[in-house]
Amino acid sequence: MAKIGFIGLGNMGGPMAANLVRAGHEVSGFDLAATAVEKFTAAGGRGAASAEEAVVGAEVVISMLPAGRHVAGLYLGERGLLARLPPGTLVIDSSTIDAETARQVAAAAVERDLAMIDAPVSGGVAGAAAGTLTFICGGEEATLERARAILEPMAKAVFHAGGAGAGQVAKMCNNMLLGILMTGTAEALSLGEANGLDPAVLSEIMKASSGNNWALQVYNPWPGVMENAPASRDYQGGFAVDLIAKDLGLANGAALNSATGIPLGALVRQLYLTHAKQGAGGKDFSSILAFLRGERPG
Repeated sequence: MAKIGFIGLGNMGGPMAANLVRAGHEVSGFDLAATAVEKFTAAGGRGAASAEEAVVGAEVVISMLPAGRHVAGLYLGERGLLARLPPGTLVIDSSTIDAETARQVAAAAVERDLAMIDAPVSGGVAGAAAGTLTFICGGEEATLERARAILEPMAKAVFHAGGAGAGQVAKMCNNMLLGILMTGTAEALSLGEANGLDPAVLSEIMKASSGNNWALQVYNPWPGVMENAPASRDYQGGFAVDLIAKDLGLANGAALNSATGIPLGALVRQLYLTHAKQGAGGKDFSSILAFLRGERPG
């Protein structure tokens, strides 16, 4: 079993770290929110007063942070963690950030003889709690093989996308498609209901037809159609509108840098940004259905 320092114990990081504790690892965790550290301690982990304290003596460091600037701030510079870790330490960043920052941090890690992968995840809060996340990894294959034993208690699948930053690119592409298909599913259900169809019946028809997709299978955006979906609990929990908008922004930036046309991705980003500005930033991203129907957060 490994000694692990875990930075970022929020909605995703908290249950991920708890799964590592349940797997028998010695995990020291830190988060800026004291309540998150307390919850982690109650799950059997050791709470730390700072990121620096969390990684003392750690063989593995894992981070789950909101954005690239947070990752760069944590690791880079004379006071960053990379300057404090002994050579050979394995560093796993599971934040969803821009690929350029991921590559910059990875290059700095290599300079200090540290092994690092970018390993963003898919599966949401439910997957984090259940230990069924998909890890989409970038970095050296040998480093990923070393990391597999650490990732396994948190994962149902681990993919090697390519070199440093490749995990972020693959995650960005996946989430752009996710936003597009959720918006398209919401449009189709809204159109059907407006023309007299039962959304539950229409969902079953599309699931058995060429319009079948992940949202119809496990995450229906129409309230009441799928009991366990966020749509059936006023779009609470799940994957926030603010987060899908952030991920679509990453895709937009990458498209500009590579001169790649993403007209659907750009349009869906604008829809989610408008939805967020109307007060729905904390709602689940499937609430785009309510936005398309002209409903506004109360």
